[in-house]
Amino acid sequence: MELRHLRYFQAVAEELNFSKAGHRLHVAQSALSRAVKELEEHLGVLLLNRTRRSVSVTPAGAVLLDEIGLLLQRLDESVRRVQRTSAGEEGELRLGYIGPPTQRFLGRLVSEFRQRFPNVSVVLEERTPERVWEMVASGRLAVGLTRPVMAHRALGLRTVLLRREPLVAVIPAGHQLNKSASVRWRDLADEPLVILSRREGVGLHDAILAACRSAHFTPKLAHTPSLVSTVLSYVEAGAGIGIVSDSVAALGEGQPLAYRPLAPERTVDLVMVWSEQDESPAATAFRSLVLEWQQSGALWQAPTKKPVVKRSRVPRRPAR
Repeated sequence: MELRHLRYFQAVAEELNFSKAGHRLHVAQSALSRAVKELEEHLGVLLLNRTRRSVSVTPAGAVLLDEIGLLLQRLDESVRRVQRTSAGEEGELRLGYIGPPTQRFLGRLVSEFRQRFPNVSVVLEERTPERVWEMVASGRLAVGLTRPVMAHRALGLRTVLLRREPLVAVIPAGHQLNKSASVRWRDLADEPLVILSRREGVGLHDAILAACRSAHFTPKLAHTPSLVSTVLSYVEAGAGIGIVSDSVAALGEGQPLAYRPLAPERTVDLVMVWSEQDESPAATAFRSLVLEWQQSGALWQAPTKKPVVKRSRVPRRPAR
């Protein structure tokens, strides 16, 4: 039994006329008659009562007609799902990211992706940079938004540079360095520093230590917490000067902290990473959207507030 047997029977059973069914399917009447007979022989039941003047559906044929309708409807939907998946319009996208550097754009980016591909399920996983790379390499994540790591070349993944983020000093209220428009690295030689732990952000941690070495001093690390928000809390408490990427500045809103650029400028990279072996349509579509936003500058634009639209009142008709 083939799919054509079911389609041919459906057409004849609905039209109750071999000639009309053949015209509907663009199939010869003899081919329809032969296909229905083959289907009856395969099932071992009579599906149609045939006379020279009429065709009618047997009770067994009526049951099969109903089932065929459901079956073909399900088949058509499956075909559409396959086509949508191939076009990146259905499926699942597992996205890994690091928190503060992506905070400015990630929500807006995922929102637009979901608007374009509403049938794709997006799963977000915040991880350390090293963990993002590991999970992308093992296939547990389709795309990662993270920092480069020491082993990134060995993992053989593809990357695109999204931004080089300048490092800035986070200074508590009342500190003398607040008076300067910028801070030199050597100005930090005698200051206790608060930076993210190496376990949580090796790229950022190592970039800060390298900058201190270039300024010819060994940093005095007061605290190395696991969260950037904790770095800011320590600075606010007066425990030292914090060093973060400039994307973290938004986290300090409402806190009595000052952010000052560091000279000479040092940066840390933010990259998008993926495996060449993962060519899933959803991942491909997401990467294309990221590159589209990057080229247009939308990744780093501050989110705009929607204007408040005032409803105009309908003028009343003058009383007569």
